[in-house]
Amino acid sequence: MAIWVKLPCYSGLVLLFLFLELLLEARAGKIRYSVPEETDEGFFVGNIAKDLGLQPQELSERGVRVVSRGRTQLFALNPRSSGSLVTAGRIDREELCAQSEHCLVSFNILVGDKMKLFPVEVQIIDINDNTPQFQLEEVEFKMNEITTPGTRIPLPIGQDLDVGVNSLQSYQLSSNPHFSLDVQQGADGPQQPEMVLQSPLDREEEAVHHLLLTAYDGGNPVHSGTLRIRVQVVDANDNPPAFTQAQYHISVPENVPVGTLLLIVKATDPDEGVNGEVTYSFHNIDQKVAQIFQLDSYTGEISNTEPLDFEEYKIYPMEIQAQDGAGLMSRTKVLIKVLDVNDNAPEVTITSVTTAIPENFPPETIIALISVHDQDSGDNGHTICSIPVNLPFKLEKLVDNYYRLVTERTLDRELTSRYNITVTAIDQGTPTLSTEMHILLQVTDINDNPPAFTQDSYSTYISENNPRGASIFSVTAHDSDSDENARVTYSLAEDTIQGAPLSSYVSINSDTGVLYALQSFDYEQFQDLPLRVNAHDSGNPSLSSNVSLSIFLLDQNDNAPEILYPTLPTHSSTGVELAPRSAEPGYLVTKVVAVDRDSGQNAWLSYRLLKASEPGLFVVGLHTGEVRTARALLDRDALKQSLVVAVQDHGQPPLSATVTLTVAVADSIPDVLADLSILESPANPSDSSLTLYLVVAVAAVSCVFLAFVIVLLALRLRRWYTSRLLQASGGGLAGFPTSHFVGVDGVQAFLQTYSHEVSLTADSGKSHLIFPQPNYADTLISHESCDKNDFLSAPQSLLEDKKKTFPQEMTNYLIKNSRGLALLCALLGTLCKTGSGQIRYSILEESNEGSFVGNISRDLGLKPPELAERGVRIVSRGRTQLFALNPRSGSLVTAGRIDREELCAQSTRCLVEFNILVEDKLKIFEVEVEIKDINDNTPDFLTEELEIKIVELTPPGTRFPLKTAFDPDVGMNSLQNYQLKPNDYFSLAVNIVSDGAKYPELMLEQALDREKKKVHQLVLIASDGGDPVRSGNLCIQVIVLDANDNPPVFTQPEYRVSVQENLPEGTLLLTVNATDPDEGFNAQVSYMLDKMPGKIAQIFYLNSVTGDLSILKSLDYEDAMFYEIKIEVQDGPGLLSKAKILVTVLDVNDNAPEITITSFTGSILEETTAGREVALVNVHDRDSGQNGQVTVFVLENMPFNLEKSINQYYRLVTARSLDREQIPEYNITLRATDGGNPPLSTDTHITLYVADINDNPPAFTHASYSAYIPENNPRGASIFSLTARDPDSMENSHITYALLEDTVQGAPLSTYISINSDTGVLYALRSFDYEQVRDLKLLVTASDSGNPPLSSNVSLSLYVLDQNDNAPEILYPAIPTDGSTGVELTPRSAEPGYLVTKVVAVDRDSGQNAWLSYRLLKASEPGLFAVGLHTGEVRTARALLNRDVLKQSLVVAVQDHGQPPLSATVTLTVAVADSIPDILADLGNLEPSANPNASDLTLYLVVAVAAVSCIFLAFVIVLLALRLRHWHRSRLLQASGGRLAGFPTSHFVGVNGVQAFLQTYSHEVSLTADSGKSHLIFPQPNYADTLISHESCEKSEPFLVAQDLLEAKGDPKLLQQAPPNTDWRFSQAQRPGTSGSQNGDETGTWPNNQFDTEMLQAMILASASEAADGSSTLGGGAGTMGLSARYGPQFTLQHVPDYRQNVYIPGSNATLTNAAGKRDGKAPAGGNGNKKKSGKKEKK
Repeated sequence: MAIWVKLPCYSGLVLLFLFLELLLEARAGKIRYSVPEETDEGFFVGNIAKDLGLQPQELSERGVRVVSRGRTQLFALNPRSSGSLVTAGRIDREELCAQSEHCLVSFNILVGDKMKLFPVEVQIIDINDNTPQFQLEEVEFKMNEITTPGTRIPLPIGQDLDVGVNSLQSYQLSSNPHFSLDVQQGADGPQQPEMVLQSPLDREEEAVHHLLLTAYDGGNPVHSGTLRIRVQVVDANDNPPAFTQAQYHISVPENVPVGTLLLIVKATDPDEGVNGEVTYSFHNIDQKVAQIFQLDSYTGEISNTEPLDFEEYKIYPMEIQAQDGAGLMSRTKVLIKVLDVNDNAPEVTITSVTTAIPENFPPETIIALISVHDQDSGDNGHTICSIPVNLPFKLEKLVDNYYRLVTERTLDRELTSRYNITVTAIDQGTPTLSTEMHILLQVTDINDNPPAFTQDSYSTYISENNPRGASIFSVTAHDSDSDENARVTYSLAEDTIQGAPLSSYVSINSDTGVLYALQSFDYEQFQDLPLRVNAHDSGNPSLSSNVSLSIFLLDQNDNAPEILYPTLPTHSSTGVELAPRSAEPGYLVTKVVAVDRDSGQNAWLSYRLLKASEPGLFVVGLHTGEVRTARALLDRDALKQSLVVAVQDHGQPPLSATVTLTVAVADSIPDVLADLSILESPANPSDSSLTLYLVVAVAAVSCVFLAFVIVLLALRLRRWYTSRLLQASGGGLAGFPTSHFVGVDGVQAFLQTYSHEVSLTADSGKSHLIFPQPNYADTLISHESCDKNDFLSAPQSLLEDKKKTFPQEMTNYLIKNSRGLALLCALLGTLCKTGSGQIRYSILEESNEGSFVGNISRDLGLKPPELAERGVRIVSRGRTQLFALNPRSGSLVTAGRIDREELCAQSTRCLVEFNILVEDKLKIFEVEVEIKDINDNTPDFLTEELEIKIVELTPPGTRFPLKTAFDPDVGMNSLQNYQLKPNDYFSLAVNIVSDGAKYPELMLEQALDREKKKVHQLVLIASDGGDPVRSGNLCIQVIVLDANDNPPVFTQPEYRVSVQENLPEGTLLLTVNATDPDEGFNAQVSYMLDKMPGKIAQIFYLNSVTGDLSILKSLDYEDAMFYEIKIEVQDGPGLLSKAKILVTVLDVNDNAPEITITSFTGSILEETTAGREVALVNVHDRDSGQNGQVTVFVLENMPFNLEKSINQYYRLVTARSLDREQIPEYNITLRATDGGNPPLSTDTHITLYVADINDNPPAFTHASYSAYIPENNPRGASIFSLTARDPDSMENSHITYALLEDTVQGAPLSTYISINSDTGVLYALRSFDYEQVRDLKLLVTASDSGNPPLSSNVSLSLYVLDQNDNAPEILYPAIPTDGSTGVELTPRSAEPGYLVTKVVAVDRDSGQNAWLSYRLLKASEPGLFAVGLHTGEVRTARALLNRDVLKQSLVVAVQDHGQPPLSATVTLTVAVADSIPDILADLGNLEPSANPNASDLTLYLVVAVAAVSCIFLAFVIVLLALRLRHWHRSRLLQASGGRLAGFPTSHFVGVNGVQAFLQTYSHEVSLTADSGKSHLIFPQPNYADTLISHESCEKSEPFLVAQDLLEAKGDPKLLQQAPPNTDWRFSQAQRPGTSGSQNGDETGTWPNNQFDTEMLQAMILASASEAADGSSTLGGGAGTMGLSARYGPQFTLQHVPDYRQNVYIPGSNATLTNAAGKRDGKAPAGGNGNKKKSGKKEKK
């Protein structure tokens, strides 16, 4: 109002407003209206403008609006219709006020300009818009048919939300002969309808009654609602179940599967519910029958749980009982007849059997006695027994299905050593069944076959100089007998060779047939050895055979070439050979001359250039040895050239020698001196080659070591894996490691090579070969030796002993004791007649063990001692022996306790049948024993107690079947009668059926009363007719069932409780309780809420079981202060009663005050004065009394005040002027607190922004600034940044920067510096030079964007810094254009410190940037020279030595001390010499100085080679030590003897299933475990014994790579070797080298052209490769070597050396034969050569 007062020229308007304000205050009372409910939106309520004293158009001008707290706006202002108050939507009185008689709606009218409030109250008038309704659409009652008339049933009440006359007024029930309606007027007003039973109910006439209850209100028009009532009549149990048949019959085959549904019994009960639920059970059934059949208690389905057996039971009788839920029952009989099917296969029993028989036994020998039996009957039990027709045996039938198996002819073990005889028994059923029994018969051996060799004769080839003790061949003989009869031993026929015994040359292993050379053969001494080998078996008597063997010797190449010129001095180098630089291609430099003492192709020599320091510069004649230039010499060619020439013969293996030549390339000495100044020491070829060789050596040794370790690990893993497989197989070698085996003919064998000793056989006591000659290598053996499959075998018995079983040993025993076997056969061959008739006995059951049954010896016509002598015994099929024979008395006695009921169940007669076998005569007698019954069983009811339930209304005379007793005895010992102990209510009636069975029944004598007695205890006694009489009792418990004749009753008609409104959800308010004198289902009461108007069901929850009343949600005193709850209780059948609960809600201070911001101003200018209105606030508390008294205030020290308006409305105003720079915004907190205990409060927050005005200029952070920048700065770089701040906001605080105009050295300042107007960053517009400008003075201005704008300025000083930008300059020595200086001379006599030269340099910078230092950057000889740090003088650091090289290179660096430092370098060349003649004298043996780096690399490589080699050698030594340790242990164990039992499994080898012990020794040879696939390596000689590999023996080239070992296997053309071709001889003119023509015509028979020569060599190497592969004949035709295609048909082997005869394989001492020899099966020649020379050459 103060604002309006300030406005000028409005004094009249101010007076008008003052008048209106007084008028409104005068009308400050409530404005009241009324309106009917359910009116349309916009319905007129009242003229609010008129009642406020305003014009209609003033409502919007003055901000008049409706204000209500939280509730949806029900009314609105309509400024268009004369300022009236109208409805804002449809209004429902029942939703607003429920059933309150008066419904008032209160709200406020706010006049916004003055913030005045006017209260308004509108009454909502009720109309009849609701129909009476029931809680449910349908209600169901259950009444027992015996309920008495006059019984009252309370009905649910109707509900009408209207009030007054519009509410519910009356009820009406539809007409029904059994029920009527009675309405009771309640004390509190509502009517309570009740349904009254007029006449008794009958469920059989009508089970359900449908009624309709109608409720009417008093409105106009009248509304009504209906409730459907369904009365269900509950049945009483007065009918027992009844079966559809009196007796059930069914026949089923015995092979029905388990679980098959056999029969369904059905019983019906006219009652319903639990009274009509029928359950089925077995009654008085045999226990075994109960285990076989299963009865479903609900469906009556009978199924089998076990297979049915016709042979055990033919008929299964059983009794089924049906019982309803209340206990009434009935019974029926079921007979299940089992039909026989052929389900039992014949049973074959071997009564006596012989498992082994010699092959020479005569026909009709008895093998076995067989019994056949089939449990089926008729054709199903008739059996036929047979054996296969292709066997030399037959079946002879005896008596009573007994058969004997005999031989038809004499047996032959060599044809068939074992018979698996199948005895088949087949019955005659449909389908037929059969059984097979297998008899394993072993035919034992006799010695009737001599050993036989695989070939008629054998031949083999061996090279001369063979190692002593080497295996050279192997022969094999086979014996078709077995065991000792098949054990073959070998020997040599005695003979002499050149006067010496044959045994001094060759020996043979008696067990394996392996031949060994006892001395090294010489081809010049003799060329062949004829032998004869004998083979003997170990039978008795022994049989033998023999075969001839021819051994042929082969010659070897064993002389290396010898070099005659140049001679080889001790240092292996010649003098310098001079070659002028003007020499043309082909210039003869020198010639190498060599000879070979061998002859033939072994003496052919060829020359080749092995190594040259300058490849391609020199060539060597292939056959002349002439060294010539290959091209013209160039200036770049090195002064010194080194050549290595190799001379090699063409023997097999080829031998060679080498010589080193040194060639100096020079025209004259002056030329040499001219080149000295620029001489760059070349790398020493030897050093580079040495480095290369060392690198290769390191890589090779490392790879070999790594490969060795990997192979060793692989073998270890393979050994472990194979051992696991062998262990799993269970064989004789299951535990042997696989790493100790090699493959020979598909058999794994153990192989290790060592040295010094060989032990070949498992039986070392019989054949132990010792070869003391040390260091021999393995050699392979020719194919004939491989034909011996068991050359490593131990005696056959080593394996077969493990396979022998008990029957085999028994066979040996029978063979040795042939008399006993003949006697057994004679006894079995005697047929006996069947005993006439059966022997019958009888005995009482339960007799003790050993009880006398009968004198069986007398009935058999024997004396008691004869029972054991003649093998009399009891034979029964499958059943436990019940009887036994007493040999002392000859009587039949019981073997244990016999239970007749267990054997025969309830059969009248119990017979046990078995047979007596007289084994010596094979007589069988039938015996039958009758088991007689005794009274040893008591009648048993199978259950101790029976429970019967009878309804108390059951009429007298009703009968109830009882359980029958069961007695397993028969006759008079079985059950005879029943008896019931006396009782007032019940008696016993016994029903006897046609088959004589007695069924007891319980009969009711008088009516039962549950209230008097609930349970009756009875005892039923069952007794048999035995002596003494036995009886059993059954306890019967009769439970009287209740009838529902009492409704439930509440303990109080009305319950009252007072609770506070702040109780949590789920709080228990009280518990109601109702009791029902009935029991069970009739007494089960359930509680429920009667549906009340409003939302009671949503607030309260009544537990239907316990009666606990709890709240579903919190009570609110402000919503409702009182609740009236109607409840009902109902029992199981449906009888019910009602009660009422009154709940009073007590108020608590649970509502915090509510603060509502009715009007608010978001921002205010900082220049506003005190008293300015900011917001209008409303405060309200829903609590009442003191809890609803609210006070409100502003928290903290804020420049604001609250001024109270009307009806809890407050105005928020400013208390003083505001300043935005101090506080830009205010977070105002208003707190409202009520007067409750404890008090509750509510805070609300208002954010008020203070609007800014421009009243502050920008301000810099410093009064002045200074900055430093280096010279040569880049143009455009930022050099400094200024910042100014303005405390204003928005545009008032936006700052722009500028530079004041000035000049620098006559140029505008803007050409040097610029500034970013937004950021204040300064940029350099040019690169500053320290010599031109050293500082700049600037003035910077900052301005804001306010209106008007404010500004400020500050001074800035910029300083330029100097930099190091000049590198040192070298004055001396001057640097020429080519980058190097002249040669500085230094005498070799110079002392340390000798001044060689001086480096002079300057720097144009000043200060420390000009300080210079010198250092030696690089020198070809480190440590020889030194440079002064500050002087630059180059001086010698030590005395010069002769080893110092002629030319020394120095690199000197000069560096200043600037940041960063700059430097320059100069290269100096120093020649170390005293005089020119000294330089020339050193030229011949000039050795270029080695590169220090290269020398270091060479040293490291040498160390690496040594280290890796040492590690590898140590690893091998450790491995050999472990092997020797295993060998030594095995030798110790071998000395202990005993059939190899103590030998480690790693020392065994298996060949064709035979175990053998084997160890061989060597230093450099090791055959891998899989020798059939792995490579064989043969180094330089040093030989030892070798085992024979079958795959390698079938190859005529035994030293080829492993792939060929398998390719030639099985080729018969390769099985024999041919002698070498001795026709290949050459004349003196045809021999190359010095022994032939020195100037031979190389265009004639031997190609001279280099291309032709290389082509020939390539073809020869290709032919050698084909020969090594074993797949080619080395050319297109025989004798041409494939060369005729290149040189024509005239070029034959007569013109050239034949390279097919012996092809050398590097790393091996083996040779390959020619194609013709290979086709003829001839073995190649091989030799150890000259051991010393060849060894030295190989090492070199």
